[in-house]
Amino acid sequence: MNPGGKKLLATVAAAVLLTLGAGCSSSKSSTSSSSGVSGSAAGSGSGGKSITVGVLTDVTGLAASANKTSIQGVQAGVAYAKDQGYTIHYVIGDTASSPAGALTAAQKLVDQDHVDAVIAVSSVAFGAAPFLNQHRIPVVGLQEDGPEWTTDLNMFSVGGIIRTNLVATVYGDFFKREGVTTVGTIGYGISPSSAEYAKGVADSAKHAGLKVGYVNANFPFGSTNVEPIAIAMKNAGVNGVYAPIDPNTAFALVTALRQLGANVKVALFPTGYGGDLTQAGPNASQVAQGVYFTIGPEPVEMSTSATQLFAKYSHAAGVTGEPTEASYDGWGSVGLLVQALKAAGSHPTSSSLLTALSNVHNWNYLGLWGGKTLDINNRNDTQNVDGPGNCTYVVKYSGTSFQLVPGADPICGPVIPGLNETPG
Repeated sequence: MNPGGKKLLATVAAAVLLTLGAGCSSSKSSTSSSSGVSGSAAGSGSGGKSITVGVLTDVTGLAASANKTSIQGVQAGVAYAKDQGYTIHYVIGDTASSPAGALTAAQKLVDQDHVDAVIAVSSVAFGAAPFLNQHRIPVVGLQEDGPEWTTDLNMFSVGGIIRTNLVATVYGDFFKREGVTTVGTIGYGISPSSAEYAKGVADSAKHAGLKVGYVNANFPFGSTNVEPIAIAMKNAGVNGVYAPIDPNTAFALVTALRQLGANVKVALFPTGYGGDLTQAGPNASQVAQGVYFTIGPEPVEMSTSATQLFAKYSHAAGVTGEPTEASYDGWGSVGLLVQALKAAGSHPTSSSLLTALSNVHNWNYLGLWGGKTLDINNRNDTQNVDGPGNCTYVVKYSGTSFQLVPGADPICGPVIPGLNETPG
């Protein structure tokens, strides 16, 4: 289990960039139809390389709260690509948050829309993976759903390879430094990544010398029936919670624990950061008070040159409001495609893009890892996730803003020898 396992739903981002206005996210220059949403940006450079990309994401259904805003990041990336001299047309395929829906959407993207590549930011992308692999369609995105990103050589995760079966010290160390003594975790049974993260964080806590009071790696996907979980956690004396689940479930759990009077020092989630909080309902900002969130790339609160670049192109694409974890993923995915396009020839194809992506060994997430790079094609490196070296940033929501947590900006740690989670 490596850190940063998003969203798993998602999966995390802030009181934002000065160049972005507050309010609900929106975009322009996109049209809707019965088959999805499409858009493009004309390249401004000589040569005007052009590709069509399918965006496979959870626009509707239970996972939408974590992933639908990936489209905003794609729009920002398309604006960035324009200034790099590339035309990117995009067509959106809604998975409807089901593996069967992911397959149906992918089939349409390939067979009818004739996409050259796919951006996958979805909790159920594994449903489409065999089809996309069979047709040798290059896929970029975030590994948040299953192990196919490790085994399928046409898939390239912007966060690097995530081996969720392995356990790192990061979360146990973080809970310990925040004064937690007993940890509880839950994950979705339908998602191999979510389930393994739940078990892995528990083992990380044990390794740090903490007690593990509750583990449920088979929670129903997207459910908000969390009162039995909250009761069990309170009875076990849990005062530190980690849950790789969607914001709807996460905030329901926090609410239930508080209503029961549970003494939780740290509630830590890989979803709910930034615009995800805005979209989680009118009471979400109150529920999120004192809650911690992880994010792999630099959070916008750092106001680095890389986060300012993200803001600039988000604004250019007509996106307003706070960035989300999923929008980071969409932005990074297009950035990785642009890096590959530079080596894919004057008339890029699925084949030439696949070759170019297979030769990327110095990906830096458009600078959002503080200048560090990783080899996205090193599928044996167990420490590549959301940044080199098992690192994740942690922010805490207080008042009306997200604040960097001292000592976790980022927090990193090695894989623990001898620990290996198994599915189920």
